[in-house]
Formats: sequence, C-alpha cells, structure tokens
Amino acid sequence: QLQLTMSEKNELMKSLEMVQKELQEKESEMKGEISEYKDRLLQAEKEHQDALTEANRKNEVEIEACQDKMNSLEHFISSQKLEIEHLKSNKEQLNNSLKEANQTLRELLKTKVR
Repeated sequence: QLQLTMSEKNELMKSLEMVQKELQEKESEMKGEISEYKDRLLQAEKEHQDALTEANRKNEVEIEACQDKMNSLEHFISSQKLEIEHLKSNKEQLNNSLKEANQTLRELLKTKVR
C-alpha cells in the first residue's frame, strides 16, 4: 500500500513538474509576445508622432505662406486706396479748372458779343 502510494506520489510529482514546466514555457512565450507587442506599440507611437510633427510643420509653412499673402494683399489694398485718393484729388482739380475755363469762356463770349 505504501509503495503504491509512493509510486502515485512520484507520478503526481512528475506530472506537477511537467505542468510547471509547461506553465513556465507558456509564461516565457507570453512575455516574449508582450515584449513584441510593446515594441510594435512604441514603433506605432513613434510613427504617429513623426506624422503629427510633419503635419504640424507643413501647417506652419502653409500658415506662414498665407500670412505673407495676406500682408501682400493688405499692402496692395493700401496702395490702391492711396491711388483712389490721388485720383479723387486730380478729379477735383480738373473740375475746378474746367469751371474756371468755362467761366473764362463765358466772359470771353460776353466780351466778343459786345
């Protein structure tokens, strides 16, 4: 009886050792997979960060180009306003000259008629 029990105990011990060995192998395998997933995650995060950085850089360049264009348009508008003011002033001077010329012409016509 004792020998049978000892034999069963030995078999159970061997079985337990095999199960423990399998568990250790499985644990080692899972740790390897976890490490691989962590590496892939870090790589994906790096690629994502690089893409964000590049997108931000492109946006900054585009914003700068738009600001330059806006400044150029503001300068153009400013120069056009000055040109309009200048033309208005010239028009007013021409109108005054025309009135004076018409007045002189009327006076000349009156003198000629007499």
